[in-house]
Amino acid sequence: MTLSPRIQIAQILACTEAEGPGRRFAIWVQGCPLRCAECCNPEMLSFEGGTSIVIDDLIGQILESRSLGIEGITLIGGEPFAHADALSKVAAAARDAALSVMVFSGYTLAELKEMDEPAVHEFLSHIDLLVDGRYDRTRPDTKRRWIGSTNQRVHFLTNRYSADDAFWSSANTLEVRWDGRELVVNGFPARSAMGLWKRGSIKESLP
Repeated sequence: MTLSPRIQIAQILACTEAEGPGRRFAIWVQGCPLRCAECCNPEMLSFEGGTSIVIDDLIGQILESRSLGIEGITLIGGEPFAHADALSKVAAAARDAALSVMVFSGYTLAELKEMDEPAVHEFLSHIDLLVDGRYDRTRPDTKRRWIGSTNQRVHFLTNRYSADDAFWSSANTLEVRWDGRELVVNGFPARSAMGLWKRGSIKESLP
């Protein structure tokens, strides 16, 4: 019997409208080899920490969340392509369930295509929408929704979405949740608010 692989997860939101088009199941992975200055999620850079989750269980959570009206999943981090083998399985399962797949990566698409790693190319084959490039704090993007800096690019890898979609012109969204035990904040904040909520006690929102 083959055991399902595991992945280190920093945070999960079963339904969010601040991490891509429509309602989405968002997954933040734990661990990133890149070190962008003023990263929005510095606590997710280390490969130590987070919660280890069985891939089949994670896929099960995604499929159950279809009842919430999600149209897709968003993979963020951390660095998703540092977990390409596991996330390619997650992305494939999402696409099989007619859900879209959006990924935020610090690597450029050109860098990913040049990597001699089959798992990276397999992962790419299951992505509909890719936002690529390292965050550059000196080049903040104030015009494009969900995009951190002007050097980052949006790649439409399938025809699921396009640059003409109306949601690109909508304002960025910041979501704040309090469940009586912990505060969870996600989305893209104003530059002046960056990191303010992390001065308090915030824990990962995991099952």
